[in-house]
Amino acid sequence: MPDGIPAWAGEVADEHPYPLAFATVSGAHLYGFASVDSDLDLRACHILPLDEVVGLETGPGTVESGGVREGMELDVVSQELAKFIRLLLRPNGYVLEQLLSPLLVRTSPLHEQLKALAPHCLTPEHARHYLGFASGQWLLYSKTGELKPALYTLRVLHTGIHLMRTGEVEADLRVLNTLPYVPDLIEAKKAGEHHALPESLVSPARLAADVARLTADLEAARDASKLPAAPSAAPALNDLLIRTRLAR
Repeated sequence: MPDGIPAWAGEVADEHPYPLAFATVSGAHLYGFASVDSDLDLRACHILPLDEVVGLETGPGTVESGGVREGMELDVVSQELAKFIRLLLRPNGYVLEQLLSPLLVRTSPLHEQLKALAPHCLTPEHARHYLGFASGQWLLYSKTGELKPALYTLRVLHTGIHLMRTGEVEADLRVLNTLPYVPDLIEAKKAGEHHALPESLVSPARLAADVARLTADLEAARDASKLPAAPSAAPALNDLLIRTRLAR
């Protein structure tokens, strides 16, 4: 397992009722600011057998489970391959980050083929996902004053800007950070998920100004982006889906 990921994460993946193309870790562990009480967010893509695709009774497009293991809350969400591909072809940052997460729990040749096609799914429209996500997290911070949604807001905006400028998906705020106080905020968050933002580390006014500036930077990066206007991977992903189905 990657550093900070419990060994039993692999057991959870192996307990899935269907074969997996991949299982990765998302959430705060991927974003670089997990707390001592953070959930383990396991995200996966499963493959239905042919008889659960072509018959009248079809298998689940989404499989979800949870629970607690060794004191850690567990959140597992798996999308079926066809549904995952449809989401990948939309401007959906969630599935891109799950697919490309370096926190690998389970992988496969199919996973590698999906990752190879991911760059051909990127468009400037992905900025809409990151702007919307940031807006929701900033609203939550405004209501609660908690450190977690403040860090989520900063992470999302940095990821969106980097994606628009480079065409690369990077979800770790520690890698992307441009603000001097963020390392201290990350260190403070390690103590717990729902602690208040320490105003000794950054004032609410400074934070609000930086969020406004980063939001404007993301909008400008979107407008100047050289990413293609539409994804080009649909034919190759469709072919991959058909080949995978027929091999079952």
